[in-house]
Amino acid sequence: MTRLRSRREWRFFAELHRADPGLSLAWWAAVLARAALPAGFAIATGVLVSAVAGGRSLTVPLAVVGIVFVAWQVLSPVHTALSANLGDRATAYLNERLAVACITPPGLGHLEDEELAADLVMARDFDLGIQGPPLSLSMDFIASGLVEFIGGVASAVVLVRFHWWAALLLAGAWLSTHWLLRESAVWRDRNTPEVRAAQRDADYAYRLAVDPPAAKELRLFGLVGWTIERFLARRTRLHELQYRATQLRERPVLGALVLVLAANALVFWALAASAASVGLGAVIVYAQTAVGVSLLAFGGLSWAMDGAAASVAAVARLDADMAPVGALAQPDRPVPAAGHPATGIRFRDVTFTYPGGTTPVLSGFNLTLRAGESLAIVGRNGSGKTTLAKLLCRFYDPDSGAIEVDGVDLRELAVPDWRSRVTAVFQDFTRFELPLRENVAPGSAPDEVVLDALRAAGAAQHVGLDTVLAKGYPGGTDLSGGQWQRVALARALCAVRQGAGLVLLDEPTAHLDVRGEAEIFDRILSGTRDCTTILVSHRFSTVRQADRICVLERGAVVELGTHDELMAADGRYREMFELQASPFAVIEGEEEVSFDVLN
Repeated sequence: MTRLRSRREWRFFAELHRADPGLSLAWWAAVLARAALPAGFAIATGVLVSAVAGGRSLTVPLAVVGIVFVAWQVLSPVHTALSANLGDRATAYLNERLAVACITPPGLGHLEDEELAADLVMARDFDLGIQGPPLSLSMDFIASGLVEFIGGVASAVVLVRFHWWAALLLAGAWLSTHWLLRESAVWRDRNTPEVRAAQRDADYAYRLAVDPPAAKELRLFGLVGWTIERFLARRTRLHELQYRATQLRERPVLGALVLVLAANALVFWALAASAASVGLGAVIVYAQTAVGVSLLAFGGLSWAMDGAAASVAAVARLDADMAPVGALAQPDRPVPAAGHPATGIRFRDVTFTYPGGTTPVLSGFNLTLRAGESLAIVGRNGSGKTTLAKLLCRFYDPDSGAIEVDGVDLRELAVPDWRSRVTAVFQDFTRFELPLRENVAPGSAPDEVVLDALRAAGAAQHVGLDTVLAKGYPGGTDLSGGQWQRVALARALCAVRQGAGLVLLDEPTAHLDVRGEAEIFDRILSGTRDCTTILVSHRFSTVRQADRICVLERGAVVELGTHDELMAADGRYREMFELQASPFAVIEGEEEVSFDVLN
């Protein structure tokens, strides 16, 4: 039972029952009823033939044949509707479970863990037709496959009354096709790593051709013909691999054909030899059920179950696996976060490695931030800048060491309580398909606070508060990259007006021009004057305005001080500053004319 319960098929049907017990039971009842009808029709037909041969009344036999036949015809479309509804209910249930599993853990480790990535992709896309048909369609395939298989079993049970060996022989012959063809199953041979790679290449070439983002560069660089040739080559390769996979079935199919032909010939020969003794009606019943046993043959059930069960099992696994990976330590008696940080934040010997990683991003990291100051963090890509922001938001806990807020370990504060004190603008900030009001204050705020934040961010004139920031909605619109960035900044400033004391800015002006960047950062410093502000940026025109600047290299602080102090130190900061400034200086005659956008 333990092995049975661990199978994907068992878990699949268990999840269907959890999604809607009543509809699941009705679906199974329809499966059993449809599966019994072929054998029932064979028996009813045999009784009718016996009545005709014996000169008895045909009223009841004909009525039974008619009822069974009508039920056979009516149950099929009813079952299709039940399958579609159950598939839709199960999809909604599984999507809800996946959403809860993804969003409930307080950390981010479960969403960035390499070991969970494959399951997450499969679970997320399971009803989009990428991994296979949507569940509302797959359920009809699965229902048909189960009806055929159980119907074959029912026919074999009836055939036992003729001869037990006949039922076993035919059932064994048809069931053997599952073993003979299992190694050359089309859905498996068309899902090998080589085939999946060819499918991925073909899909990528297709997306290059049809997706708008690539359109400009394909034309600009003369890649139209190259794209078409690539698509045709990859698609041809994929078809060759799929055809080769189909060819693998030829020998097993011939073997299975010989076996089932021999078994059927023997049974029907025995039935013909016994016709006189068993009677015409019985011969009709046994002949039909002998044919009905063929429903046990290798069919489409495994194909439908393989795709659907794999996706559902991925959701079930994630439901159990995500919680511990995304968990954070919870204090028994949390320290109130109100008023923090009041004196400062200290990273003390912090070491951190991302889930699934082997190399620490931070190792023995030490840094102290004074409350109320603005600190800019600069460094090469991968030096740990964004990781510091994630740790401060407490999306992760350090592997060792501690982050102390006013001398209290951050892990001693309740996560929601601390996050109410933090606001941020991330480089990949979210663009909510919601009205402007909800984009600025997702957790709600008075309109005057929202408008004040928009004015502070220079975004007051974009659109009205009730305008949906997405095309496709009535009255909806979209914004430019720079306008969206101002809205994201307004979101952070709105949080400051509602009590946030720590502001994290991760490339907050990446979509703005130099003049707009200078204006916005002046607004940020003015709007967060009483907050502790941390700025991650590659633009030194912004960085130099911070109270202090921290230079990171390989997860360690290599320089720390004001702009003037670091320039005088003639170290890494000055090197980066002058490297960025150099393109804006030209030589005119013997004099250097500087277009210094950094001043």
